[in-house]
Amino acid sequence: MSYVLTLVASDEAHPITKSHIKEIGKIIDFYNLSFTAQPVWLAQTRAVDLGISDKAQGALIAHLHEYLAAFKIDLFCNAVERRRKKLLLADMDSTIVSSETLDELAAFAGIKDQVAEITRRAMEGQLDFHDALRERVKLLKGLGEDKLQETLDATEINPGARTLIRVMKAHNATCILVSGGFTFFTGAIANELGFDHHFGNHLEIKDGQLTGQVMEPIQDKHAKLACLNRYVGELGIHTADVITIGDGANDLPMLKTAGLGIGYHAKQTVKDEIHNLIQYGDLSAALYAQGYSSQQIGNV
Repeated sequence: MSYVLTLVASDEAHPITKSHIKEIGKIIDFYNLSFTAQPVWLAQTRAVDLGISDKAQGALIAHLHEYLAAFKIDLFCNAVERRRKKLLLADMDSTIVSSETLDELAAFAGIKDQVAEITRRAMEGQLDFHDALRERVKLLKGLGEDKLQETLDATEINPGARTLIRVMKAHNATCILVSGGFTFFTGAIANELGFDHHFGNHLEIKDGQLTGQVMEPIQDKHAKLACLNRYVGELGIHTADVITIGDGANDLPMLKTAGLGIGYHAKQTVKDEIHNLIQYGDLSAALYAQGYSSQQIGNV
């Protein structure tokens, strides 16, 4: 099987140069790998494919990440076979959108810091997700239903998200938004960006107020993985045809199962286990990781 390293610069101020490629050649040689072809520029100075003689293992990936960090260049290692993915599963909070919607909702109750700390620990894998979600929702008991809309109105889409969904759908990929957050938000975000389906948790609301309860079953990391497997079966594809993107511990099973799992500005627990990371750029980097060129991206 053939493999490719893809470098993606974070912005025009940090271009990829021939010097970077030359140094990477020296690094992979130390690990007994070599380039198999001339560099293929997907976007001039912004994104480049480097064919390599075998799959890059963990120690090499870590070495490359360390070298490229000073230049704010993201790195991906991918098999050439089935590189263009047919199914995308994306987390919502801190991935497709810039905020944690539950934390922002808690701001209306004056307890954002308290809730955000629980969220942080849950996303680092330090707390049971079910217990952490129930605890945070319980703190919102009595909050007016109207605050959901106010939170949604203030929610910002992360850079590159619209481009990612637009291009993948233009190439007939199915796009699913999967979240441990709430369907009030996933439905709106999915509709705005053009996702085919969305999944999240349901908040219980009575008489225009949150009851402090989240309805069962809770959508957690197992539900995200089950969603991946369900659509792989329904679409008649292989897990190698799947790309997943997320930032927290709740995303790890789907990130590790997909043919291309990408950690987006991820928590340390994800960085420790996932090699393909968008650390500096925006979500459009996930298109370059699949071999799309700037021309193909711009023509959609």
